[in-house]
Amino acid sequence: MDFDLSDDQRLLKDSVDRLIADKYQFTQRKKYQAEPTGYAAENWEALAELGLLGLPFEETLGGFGGGAVETMIVMESFGRGLVLEPFFATIILGGGLLRRAGSAELRGALVPRIVAGKLKLAFAHVERHSRYDLHDVMTTARKDGSAWVLDGAKSVVLHGDAADMILVTARTAGAQRDRDGVGLFLVDARAPGVTRRGYPTQDGLRAAEVTLTGVRADQCLGTSALPIIEHVVDEAIAALCAEAVGAMQVMNEMTLEYLKTRKQFGRTIGSFQVLQHRAVDMLTELEQARGMAMYATVMSTEADPVERRRAISAAKVQIGKSGRHIGQEAVQLHGGIGMTAEYAVGHYFKRMTVIDQLYGDADTHLRQLARLGGLFGHAA
Repeated sequence: MDFDLSDDQRLLKDSVDRLIADKYQFTQRKKYQAEPTGYAAENWEALAELGLLGLPFEETLGGFGGGAVETMIVMESFGRGLVLEPFFATIILGGGLLRRAGSAELRGALVPRIVAGKLKLAFAHVERHSRYDLHDVMTTARKDGSAWVLDGAKSVVLHGDAADMILVTARTAGAQRDRDGVGLFLVDARAPGVTRRGYPTQDGLRAAEVTLTGVRADQCLGTSALPIIEHVVDEAIAALCAEAVGAMQVMNEMTLEYLKTRKQFGRTIGSFQVLQHRAVDMLTELEQARGMAMYATVMSTEADPVERRRAISAAKVQIGKSGRHIGQEAVQLHGGIGMTAEYAVGHYFKRMTVIDQLYGDADTHLRQLARLGGLFGHAA
């Protein structure tokens, strides 16, 4: 398989890397976190000016017209910078649902505003009882004339406190864990009956608890939308895998540099063979994760849900395993400084830990992969 980038893809990578190098030094990131929204408005505008907010959208609506590989390129760079802006929530999750489930009329109304940086989205799906099961939904939707009325509560809505509109899952029919009857609705974040409580997450980003009490939704993107939701979540996991590779690469680079400069017993600690072996193990884990992230990217567009899920789960397992190993080694090899909030390596490890938990940790995906008969097996 040819993994070489095209000329356009290399230009995209170079432009994003320059933006991260210019805007996302670690000291700058701490300043952005102190903003009321948890990120810098000028950085969001810079992403819009570069055209990155139009990455997956069709060119006729002002988008970039990019695919899975372009998303991988951008997310890996964002992982290197520990980007705080709601790109994943708005473009990957919200934008993915809008592209796959929204009507042409709805896309025409919203996409130009998203591309211009004037509209932010969030995806409210997780409920406190649901764990990682996308079909486990208690929030209800009942028809009321031409609209729907939503009641329920959603947890850990990524960047839900900054969103202008929220895509909400709610049950239109069936029991709590039925696969059929999971509807998808677009709600104004400031509509009557919507309550949001925002908070910082462990990795320095933002999330919100969202309560819906008699909220009217005029836009229904499907009354049984679970297959679309699952596909978008698989695409989102592939994007997270790419982001994780970027974060792991920085942890590896920082650790190597520290081993080359830190002296003990009159010599650099990187000259000790046992530490060289540990550094090699870190690099091996990084390259395994990179390979599986590429595989997830390629397979995220696969129409067959079983084949797609096998690849995505296998990649999530490797990312979780590699991320934990590299993060633990990076912190330990840095010694006491690796544990401090003033040093960047611990913040990368925190982000890796959160990525492992999003949409199923490594253990969860390993069990799912086993149920599917393994990466190249047959579903049970």
